Amino acid sequence: MKWRDLLYFSKGERQALTLLLSLITMAWIAIIGTDFYRSQIQTVPLANTGIKQDSTRIYPNKTTSNSIRKENESHSKETKIPSEWKSKRIRRESKSDSPPYPKVEKWPQGTVVELNSADTTTLKKVPGIGSVFAKRIIKYRDLLGGFYSVEQLGEVYGIDEERYEAMKSWFSVDLSAIRQLLVNQLSAKELASHPYISYKQARIIEKMIRKKGKLQGWEDLSLLEEFPEHEQQRLQYYLLFH
Repeated sequence: MKWRDLLYFSKGERQALTLLLSLITMAWIAIIGTDFYRSQIQTVPLANTGIKQDSTRIYPNKTTSNSIRKENESHSKETKIPSEWKSKRIRRESKSDSPPYPKVEKWPQGTVVELNSADTTTLKKVPGIGSVFAKRIIKYRDLLGGFYSVEQLGEVYGIDEERYEAMKSWFSVDLSAIRQLLVNQLSAKELASHPYISYKQARIIEKMIRKKGKLQGWEDLSLLEEFPEHEQQRLQYYLLFH
């Protein structure tokens, strides 16, 4: 047998061989086309995100992620500073737009203000007294029922000795303006609302009224240890027994 006989194919064999080669070629073309299409789908959307990939796994691009993080940090810093400037600018604008507080004219030296009838407007004209102290003085005066002495200004919250010495010459008191408490008609709770009367003292007065009837005066309380002499001296302006 010659070697030529080995390479000889009949017509039918040649057709079958041609068909087989065509199928193999088409299969390879399909495989290559599919791989190329998949690679395009994976690389196109990731091109703008800074992510590298191979055929099996995806890895983040460290350089790109670091740059993105730095950009975000710089962007946050850039946006933070203008916001602070903006808030300061708004505060400055609001201050400039708001109407200025009218300046309170003070009384001339030598003016004397009656303490039990003065309102906040009058008190604010006294040097050293603003809105806060004027309101505190009025509030304490209402709790007391009126001042019997200018020295009682030293009992107002926030008025220390130095401030009192600076303002005491501006005031006088009218004792007739004091509002007195009707001892025999008030309950212990009502009596104890006065700054100079403790609840214990108010309860003692209430019990004595229940036992003896109406109290006639300080002689009914003077012997009690709960009412020492200095307590009686300041309470005498505020308690009315008749």
